Amino acid sequence: MGSPNFIDYVKIYGKSGHGGAGSAHFRREKFIPKGGPDGGDGGRGGHVIVKGNQHRWTLLHLKYTKHIKAGKGGDGGEQRSTGATGEDKILEVPPGSVVKDAESGEVICEVMHHGETHVVLPGGRGGLGNDHFKSSTNQTPRYAQPGEEGVEKPFIIELKVLADVGLVGFPNAGKSTLLSVISAAKPQIADYPFTTLTPNLGMVAYRDDQSFVMADIPGIIEDAHEGKGLGIRFLRHIERNALLLFLVPADTDREIKDEYEILLNELRQYNPELLDKERILAVSKSDLLDEELKQEIREGLPTDIPCVFFSSVAQQGLIELKDLIWQQLHKP
Repeated sequence: MGSPNFIDYVKIYGKSGHGGAGSAHFRREKFIPKGGPDGGDGGRGGHVIVKGNQHRWTLLHLKYTKHIKAGKGGDGGEQRSTGATGEDKILEVPPGSVVKDAESGEVICEVMHHGETHVVLPGGRGGLGNDHFKSSTNQTPRYAQPGEEGVEKPFIIELKVLADVGLVGFPNAGKSTLLSVISAAKPQIADYPFTTLTPNLGMVAYRDDQSFVMADIPGIIEDAHEGKGLGIRFLRHIERNALLLFLVPADTDREIKDEYEILLNELRQYNPELLDKERILAVSKSDLLDEELKQEIREGLPTDIPCVFFSSVAQQGLIELKDLIWQQLHKP
């Protein structure tokens, strides 16, 4: 089974704080019995804020946060003193998180960097005190503004994994095995479909102490864009990858080109913009092929995409694969 600790979707009912009321106070001192208005403004209500934290890699810590409520702004006081600002509520999220309005589906914000903050639900403004309403014709205004109400609505936080390279393939294509061999990641591996139920990230070391991040996405099946298999739940993780590495095993029952086209069509149906990304076609388990078979397969491969043969188990072609990935990632 996949790790239950990987949570990439949460729905939260949020409420920002009401603004504090303005004060209708009048200045009253021992020798000034009829001082003018000196009511202060109310404080701003607390915001509901999301903040990027690179030390978070999942939304697990928000799984049981069903409701969140920011603090109310303090009321204005005498001598034009402003009420205290309501307490903000800050939700830490991993970079790559998207916040959406739960009712309309509209994107409110995207958090891409560590320390980046966005106000999801703004707190209500504080009301103005009576000092703002004095005039030559009304020198003793006995009213002040009430505070503005906060915003109350549900919102959704979705995580889209940030990685340089996304592995795309059917179940059992060898994606997890590749990630385990060329990085320090330890994904679950077995000889049956859907071993990978959550995305796995691995840091791949390259020449001269350079590196890139690779993501193993759960296997795609035909009609995944319609919700079949693991459906679109994990297709969204591919949106953040700079390069898509299509893996087709040498022992597939289909022609390699046909399997690649099926995978490509699933991405096209889900989001046509994914086809604008750099792509590589890699034939895994190629230790099962001799040179004559490889040459025969090469002649039937697509001509508009770089192709490479490799075997994770036999440690064949891995250097060539990493070189090709690096070249595609750094194309001018």
